[in-house]
Amino acid sequence: MDIQTSTADKALVVAVGGRLDALTAPEFERKAAELIAATPGPLIVDFERLDYISSAGLRALLATAKRIKAAGAQMLCVGVTGPVREVFDISGFSAVFQMHDSVVGALAAVD
Repeated sequence: MDIQTSTADKALVVAVGGRLDALTAPEFERKAAELIAATPGPLIVDFERLDYISSAGLRALLATAKRIKAAGAQMLCVGVTGPVREVFDISGFSAVFQMHDSVVGALAAVD
């Protein structure tokens, strides 16, 4: 898994690439917790380069969403396509998270 961070306007963007599974989910969750603590505000998770997500990856996303909500901010997802989108749809996570096609679209939806 590869994690790249940047800022866009008023939000932190975390781009995730590769696989988000039982081996990499703890690393994602730890990195996200560090970023949320250091950079309060909205979090946009960009899945454009993500090839695979497992139930462990979904749990890490849910834990991250709870952490960001507790910090008084919101988490938005972008670039969820292909097999990763299928997992989101089958698990019902497409209805749980705010889904957008692009970072620009997500930024427009930030409260």
